[in-house]
Amino acid sequence: MTQLHGVILDVDGTLIDSNSAHARAWQEALHEYGYDMSFGEIRRLIGMGGDNLLPVLIEVEKESAQGSRIEARRGEIFRTRYLPGLHAFPEAHELLVKMRESGLDLLVATSAKQQEVEQLLDLVEAKALVRHILTSDDAKRSKPEPDIVQAALKKAGYAPDQVIMLGDTPYDIEAAARTGVPTIALRCGGWTDPDLNGAVAIYEDPADLLAHF
Repeated sequence: MTQLHGVILDVDGTLIDSNSAHARAWQEALHEYGYDMSFGEIRRLIGMGGDNLLPVLIEVEKESAQGSRIEARRGEIFRTRYLPGLHAFPEAHELLVKMRESGLDLLVATSAKQQEVEQLLDLVEAKALVRHILTSDDAKRSKPEPDIVQAALKKAGYAPDQVIMLGDTPYDIEAAARTGVPTIALRCGGWTDPDLNGAVAIYEDPADLLAHF
């Protein structure tokens, strides 16, 4: 850690226990538009943005009229039905404080929408600790494409070897690797160690990483 200048943070499944809620919101929105997908099919794709998830699931582009309607409805469902019941993982806030006290810049890089990210970061009391927040509005393509990680590096002015990614999905690992950034992965997002192959280290959750910081 002493060689690092910053940490690029994923939010969903990494700091907040929200991956299943996102899958349920997608499932309900898709059902309303006539697409009956299983929870498991969708859950495996959480971590991607809608630009990648919709073509994989139903061969509909996010930018199409149908895709835009489904994406908007998913957002409404998530914010009204699920977000109020979400919580941060234990010691997620304390981990961020420890990182800041160690002199590390904290940069959020997520495929989520700005409005959702703001509310999620409130759950972990992170806004005062994070220097830059990059969302789907800051990247043309979502994870596993490298756009959001590249945007974070550019925004903060760091080279890839000056930061590390903290995420919970294979899509975090791939997006970071394609930019030359190593990843520390957490299992709390619901993925197993074989799924997280390519991470430089794997911990159970923020509390486990804090204990071994």
